[in-house]
Amino acid sequence: MPASASSARPGSAVRFGRTVVMGAFAALILFAGVWGSWGTAQHAMLPKGRERGTLTVTDCLPERCGGTFEPLSPGAETRKSVEIDRSVAVREDHSYDVVIEPGTNHAVRAGIAGVLLAWLPLGGALLLASVVVAGGMRLTRLAWVLAGAGAALLTAAFVLS
Repeated sequence: MPASASSARPGSAVRFGRTVVMGAFAALILFAGVWGSWGTAQHAMLPKGRERGTLTVTDCLPERCGGTFEPLSPGAETRKSVEIDRSVAVREDHSYDVVIEPGTNHAVRAGIAGVLLAWLPLGGALLLASVVVAGGMRLTRLAWVLAGAGAALLTAAFVLS
């Protein structure tokens, strides 16, 4: 057996191992993005049977904003105190379409803007996974697709909110 044939195997095993480990790491990053998004996204994407209405923000604290809730769906009740997470997309003296999380006084943005804002953690995970895929797996086309999808999601969320 020639010396070059025996030395090619360890190098290919290392490359294969690196690809497997980086692929698992990229999959873990994407799973974490989905996991982090789903808690909010489920309410924005599947509002049937939940209280829907309009939240008028009256005051904001560093982490949360509060206001009054006017119902739009049957069975929903008017509420004087509803909270929503504070973000760049929530401002005082503005009204937003929201869905109330069941059993709480916590609101989640509804509609297209709400869905896009809920999936922001996935957008960041797509960008991070693209770096892992490009650098660790050497799959530049797939990395560009992941980065493009992440950038499109982040951009759409801020443009439409």
